[in-house]
Amino acid sequence: MEQSNKQRRVIYPFAALAGQEDLQLGLLLHAVNPRLGGILIRGEKGTAKSTAVRGLAEMLPAMEAVAGCPYHCDPADRSRACGQCRSHEGEFNTFTMTVPVVDIPVSATEDRVVGSLDFEQAIKAGQRAFLPGLMGEANRGIIYVDEINLLDDHIVDVLLDAAASGLNVVEREGVSITHPAEFILVGTMNPEEGDLRPQLLDRFALCVEVTGLTDREARVEIIKRREAFETDPARFREHWRQEQDILRKKVGAARKLLPAVALPEERYSLIGRLCAEAHAAGHRADIVLVRAAVTYAAWLGHREVTEADVLAIAPLVLAHRRRQPPEESETQPQEQEQPEPPEDQNEDQEQEEQGNPPPPPPENQQEEERQEDQRDEKDNNSKAKPSTEVVFALGKPFAVKRITLNKDRQPRRGSGRRSRTKTDSSTGRYVRSTSHRERDDLAIDATIRAAAPFQRSRRSNGMALVIETGDIREKVREKRIGNFMLFVVDASGSMGAKQRMIETKGAILSLLQDAYQKRDRVAMVAFKGDQAEVLLPPTNSVELAQKCLVELPVGGKTPLAAGLIKAQEVVRQHLKRSPHMRPIVVILSDGKANVAMAEDKPLAEAHRAAANMREEFDIKYIVVDTEQKGLLSFGKAQELATRLGAECYTIDQLKVDSLVNIVRGALA
Repeated sequence: MEQSNKQRRVIYPFAALAGQEDLQLGLLLHAVNPRLGGILIRGEKGTAKSTAVRGLAEMLPAMEAVAGCPYHCDPADRSRACGQCRSHEGEFNTFTMTVPVVDIPVSATEDRVVGSLDFEQAIKAGQRAFLPGLMGEANRGIIYVDEINLLDDHIVDVLLDAAASGLNVVEREGVSITHPAEFILVGTMNPEEGDLRPQLLDRFALCVEVTGLTDREARVEIIKRREAFETDPARFREHWRQEQDILRKKVGAARKLLPAVALPEERYSLIGRLCAEAHAAGHRADIVLVRAAVTYAAWLGHREVTEADVLAIAPLVLAHRRRQPPEESETQPQEQEQPEPPEDQNEDQEQEEQGNPPPPPPENQQEEERQEDQRDEKDNNSKAKPSTEVVFALGKPFAVKRITLNKDRQPRRGSGRRSRTKTDSSTGRYVRSTSHRERDDLAIDATIRAAAPFQRSRRSNGMALVIETGDIREKVREKRIGNFMLFVVDASGSMGAKQRMIETKGAILSLLQDAYQKRDRVAMVAFKGDQAEVLLPPTNSVELAQKCLVELPVGGKTPLAAGLIKAQEVVRQHLKRSPHMRPIVVILSDGKANVAMAEDKPLAEAHRAAANMREEFDIKYIVVDTEQKGLLSFGKAQELATRLGAECYTIDQLKVDSLVNIVRGALA
């Protein structure tokens, strides 16, 4: 007899969890009402998220199932049974089973989750049969997805659709089938790793925020309980058996009471008011809050939903649906506005201190450029008093439209949500097959289809299907990966003119937020005075990025060459660590330079640094010209763009969607 290689997991008792009352309540309400709609558990690592989910199954009563049914249908409810059970005549053979708990790993493929063609049946018997996936195995049970925010979006969509409808509809590989898929969907995630899309967040009925305990005695109690469990799990479970039984009986009583719980008319008004005050989008929040309030009342043993019941459960329903009121998001507080320094404040101040009044407007463009170069050289060789630095507030952030990129034909690796690319790994989505063989990623369905027309002419030798070498097909897979965006920001005194830095900060922050959602990595280099520094190393943290932007001062000279050289170093280091991520460098500057790192003229040195960057890296560059356009334009940003082989845009294109469209086009 073969022994199973699966070891039974010893479950930590659900009742023994300490300090996570909201988490326990949210899970127990789903035990009372499995059709509540799923729960999302957000919190930092090490807060018993996974432990609580695995312990939930023991709170659910054992269930009767149809023997031999892959979906373990309920023999007492044919209306929710699979097609085979509905067509069965007579009594079912039944058995008692524990509630199934199915884990879906982050690496799970779509065909494993939804089901696929049963290739064993196809090869042995030549029959087209369906092999149920994880959703079929989890019918009438629990699906648990750890780090659900890292799961591919299309798989999360499939799970949420099935959780809402109770059905899994499969149309693939010549198989068309619909089977029951009623399950409690439980997702856990660490917000530090990125969030779910708002559309997916709203689909979860409840959301629980969990944090580590700060009370010393409570932390000591957790340590003692965990040590006792690891020392002797059986004895620890026996110690908590009575509390487990009490919870289990309470769940059973609440299940029986649930259909009889009444919701008075005045509670509807309260629910509508709470959802309106939370500015929840759509009406799913209202519907879920009604269902959750009734379930919570049943859990407490109430036959009628009270106002206290609604107010107690509302935070779990609205935590992930609460939005800022429109008037707050559209208005910029007056206290954050900063006074505008005049155009080219730094340069004029230096000239006045040296007794040189600003020159009059030139008669032609060429003369002005000549005078500008002379001023640059003079500034570079003189030690003028530095101008006062000004810290500007963040510009108004905006909701970035979903950036869809053209498919990348070059195979890449990595993770993310933005760029669709071919991948040579076995974790991507299977999109088609090919006869060109490079890996051992066999496409069995395509191989069978290729061999099928030749079966009559081949010797079967007792085989239902004869496959030759020329029939073999491999899978072509696609996946989404993140990108690397490096912002090189001019923070010299001229950026303070007409509060250009406020607008620039707002655009960068908005793109950082979008990059956080799409799993992009973003970095920022700022240059001012006589040097450049990396303000933000490659990261996905919006909080850290926002802090850097808030504290970024403006003032001093313009060491453009130093900024480009520092950017070159950052890109070089990034490509060594993550050669598969597609980089793009966005330079926000007017293209002027008045500080050199060596003896050369500042502008010539900057152009030489730009040419070196273009020669070393075959990547995309974008120059956003921050110069205020008037009667005269120096066009130095365009010169810089030419040296880099980059596209050049004006300051007006930083507003709202413009910079996003620039980056989208560049990445495409």
